[in-house]
Amino acid sequence: MNSAITSCEHPGPLQTVDGVLSSHEGGQGREKGGQPRSPSSSHLAYGVLDIPPWYLCIFLGVQHFLTALGGLVAVPLILAKDLCLQHDPLTQSYLISTMFFVSGICTLLQVFLGVRLPILQGGTFAFVAPSVAMLSLPTWKCPTWTLNASLVNTSSPEFTEEWQKRIRELQGAIMVASCVQMLVGFSGLIGFLMRFIGPLTVAPTIALVALPLFDTAGSDAGIHWGIAATTVFLIVLFSQYLKTIAVPVPVYGREKKCHTSKFYLFQVFPVLMGLCISWLLCFVLTVTNALPSVPTAYGYLARTDTKGNVLNQAPWFRLPYPGQWGLPTISLAGVFGIIAGVISSVVESVGDYYACARLVGAPPPPKHAINRGIGIEGLGCLLAGAWGTGNGTTSFSENVGALGITRVGSRMVIVAAGCVLLLMGIFGKIGAAFATIPTPVIGGMFLVMFGVITAVGISNLQYVDMNSSRNLFVFGFSIYCGLAVPNWVNKNPEKLHTGILQLDQVIQVLLTTGMFVGGLLGFLLDNTIPGSLEERGLLTWNQIQEESEETTKALEVYSLPCGIGTKFCTSSCTQGLPFWPRLENGGKGEVGASQLTLCSQDSSGERPKGATETRM
Repeated sequence: MNSAITSCEHPGPLQTVDGVLSSHEGGQGREKGGQPRSPSSSHLAYGVLDIPPWYLCIFLGVQHFLTALGGLVAVPLILAKDLCLQHDPLTQSYLISTMFFVSGICTLLQVFLGVRLPILQGGTFAFVAPSVAMLSLPTWKCPTWTLNASLVNTSSPEFTEEWQKRIRELQGAIMVASCVQMLVGFSGLIGFLMRFIGPLTVAPTIALVALPLFDTAGSDAGIHWGIAATTVFLIVLFSQYLKTIAVPVPVYGREKKCHTSKFYLFQVFPVLMGLCISWLLCFVLTVTNALPSVPTAYGYLARTDTKGNVLNQAPWFRLPYPGQWGLPTISLAGVFGIIAGVISSVVESVGDYYACARLVGAPPPPKHAINRGIGIEGLGCLLAGAWGTGNGTTSFSENVGALGITRVGSRMVIVAAGCVLLLMGIFGKIGAAFATIPTPVIGGMFLVMFGVITAVGISNLQYVDMNSSRNLFVFGFSIYCGLAVPNWVNKNPEKLHTGILQLDQVIQVLLTTGMFVGGLLGFLLDNTIPGSLEERGLLTWNQIQEESEETTKALEVYSLPCGIGTKFCTSSCTQGLPFWPRLENGGKGEVGASQLTLCSQDSSGERPKGATETRM
């Protein structure tokens, strides 16, 4: 990752004449004479360690929330039918609010204690397939009376018990499976496997996170291609064509009081501006009845009043809590199915970590950070199961794509996004209002985001000799099978029946997950077909991995906050933990000295002169 890291570690920050947006590399964003320069395509507005002004953090956090909104809302709505809730929009809004709340908690845990990259956590589609498979069993099929809107009484105790016993079953399976994920992370197993994982494994895995979602993006955009195309046009216009245009904005300073200053508005908020303008357009078209009012007509779901019931019925204030649906139950079939989803989620998250690090100008994540990140994601799934979202949590690929579009990689922005998610989960009316964003607007955003994620995955091949027929075969075969095999299995599920229900579920979930199929084939082929380390890209890859664990910047990015990772750095007990930051890597030159000063704080907490400051 040499070329990418070199370009990202010398960013020309997005800044104003008066320092509203300041440089995070000692003023490298100014030309001679102190004038700011416009950002180029390889420059970051804010790096991972930078802290933008509080008001920018709020707006950027809302932008990340809107980016994740489609996925956060989609998972509860997909599960609603199998939970017998298709005619109970109020309970659906409760599930959505609970998803918001738990995603906020898990995001804050990941940023502060996990991998520490600016990566948002949310519901995972990897758990949807095994959840639907489990609820499709004869035991859990919805009674006929719950399927008829005229017969069902959503406030009756009988109906409440019908859907709650199903979600309790999901809760138990998710909580048990999450313990497996925590074990894989905190034991260091995933970090151990990283020595066998190179660019030819990571590239198809990341690319296949987004490529199979073309159907979802196309279906959402196809609700009204005009609205979706408008959303795409606006995001591309702001992020690519107008990114160097500085807009004068009013600023209040201590010295000059009220005055105007230049701000690269279009580069920082392309997604938020694109969504809001398209949303407003849909509202105008709805009020003027330019969009069809017949539910079966093309473009009906582009209206902003199609989800009005949720907004009217949702309470202003509701605090989700663990066990709100009752005591979780456990079944073997559910646990095995969700474990299969956990495997897919782990593979996806590791790919997301590398993609996120590349986009925010951070060194590749060291093994201890990956171990910690996966372990914290397992803890997040445990919390999601306890709160009763009906799903787990994982790193959100959509928001990794947003980092590439906005070039704002500050993790404080993701902290703000986590707080926004918590508020959306508590204030039901606000969360329900955001849930009214029309489907084609979300679909247009997905078209842009998934394209960026795919490109980030393929860019890992820059370290590999792509003139080698061996490497061409490994990558091409892996990514093609990652598309073809899941497509066939989805169309022919009955041909994989072994007679053992649990085994059938595991096989079906694994083989219908493109990122798992492609990543596994890439891993097996790359490690078994003869090839030199240089040809496979492992020579450069491993060198960068080793350097990432030794550089001061990696220590700043991936160390635990508040000196936790450095205060106890001399303890042999903590250094033996596979998820604890590694502070001694041979003491090479200045790096070793810098790391030593981080460990030499006195009991008063004062830093010695010259010590490197670890920033939030």
